[in-house]
Amino acid sequence: MSIVNKYNQQIPRYTSYPTVPYWDNNLNESLWKDQIKSSFIHNNKDGISLYIHLPYCESLCTYCACNTRITVNHKVETPYINGLIKEWELYKILFTDKPIIKEIHLGGGTPTFFSPQNLQRLIETVLEDSIISKEHDFSFEGHPANTSKEHLQTLYDLGFRRVSFGIQDFDEKVQQAINRFQSVEEVRNVVELSRSIGYTSINFDLVYGLAFQTKESVSETIKAVLDLKPDRIAFYSYAHVPWIKPGQRRYTEKDLPVGEDKKALYDLGKDSFLRVGYTDIGLDHFALPTDELFKAAQNKKLHRNFMGYTTNTTKLLVGLGCSSISDCWTAYSQNLKEVEAYLSEVNSGKFPLHRGHILTEEDLKIKQQILNIMCKGELENEVVSGKRKSGLTELINDGLLKITKNKLVVTETGKLFLRNIALAIDERYWLAQPKEELFSSAV
Repeated sequence: MSIVNKYNQQIPRYTSYPTVPYWDNNLNESLWKDQIKSSFIHNNKDGISLYIHLPYCESLCTYCACNTRITVNHKVETPYINGLIKEWELYKILFTDKPIIKEIHLGGGTPTFFSPQNLQRLIETVLEDSIISKEHDFSFEGHPANTSKEHLQTLYDLGFRRVSFGIQDFDEKVQQAINRFQSVEEVRNVVELSRSIGYTSINFDLVYGLAFQTKESVSETIKAVLDLKPDRIAFYSYAHVPWIKPGQRRYTEKDLPVGEDKKALYDLGKDSFLRVGYTDIGLDHFALPTDELFKAAQNKKLHRNFMGYTTNTTKLLVGLGCSSISDCWTAYSQNLKEVEAYLSEVNSGKFPLHRGHILTEEDLKIKQQILNIMCKGELENEVVSGKRKSGLTELINDGLLKITKNKLVVTETGKLFLRNIALAIDERYWLAQPKEELFSSAV
């Protein structure tokens, strides 16, 4: 059996430990407030992160597994922005000082669904009683087809220097299947505009494993991408989860490249990126040496949380908006997923909690080890003698890990299987293995 076939399991993406399906849900509003107060006191001096979820899109991208709301009615913008501001005010009541904002990320959905004026009102309100860290990193996700010059200029003036454009694929047949359309020329225009305004980091999201992709079509997409030379590339494995996202039933499994065919698409992308000067940064990510993501990885300062990879390590991440997840290091909480339920709670002066988890001492130890795997490509050697010894030994025997004096280090082959390596020490997974489909495949 090939390594790909052996390790192509359904596995969490490890933006947290424990992963969401294994939370104890031992959190209520009172406990969450206590956790936030304590975390703020201990961690604000190093800065905090904000993730703001903006769920609206004008059309459904069928490949997408994010929490979205599809509408062309832009009257929804103002009530939702008002709700975000009210939720932020609930957090500010708990803070004992002005928050030091180190990171802001606007995700979605499509943040550029919202008008520049509404985004400006939101960010200005968040920042008006806050201190902006000297090392701040503000970023947003933009759709190439609707990100305007006004969007870019407004957010730049508010301190944003990084923008991520969802490209996915340029092939017409693939775009038709996933219902996501943008031309190379549209992307070129918005990239050139971003650079002329002063954005210092531009990221492209690409996806391999989509319906009807071939080596030839992916090669053409990558050729166009490299011509535009973004500072970062996120090359994601398509997560086929039609039991969660029915829109993915627009195509069937027989339309998808899987196993060795899917890995061939990844290898094609990776080899192309490395050949022109990008460096492999953690799971799915590539960066030029001039980008802060590369520098953070080189300096062992890369961090991973519910926003993905970040260049700053913060131990307090506040998530605002429906379905957003917050991490105060010792506890997690997720907001209600439905827009109406979310707004009802915040408009009533309540935290819109859907579920949560308070981490045990054992959770915290494993959380740090998984961060080390995902961000540094290593874990402490002493873990081998722990409960998951057999799983790690097998990874070593298969060449995904190698033993050094004090650490286990991820090999070049192992970089594609970081999720599998993390799974080996995921105690909660092994104590209650899923009896139903919960996760996407590793490859």
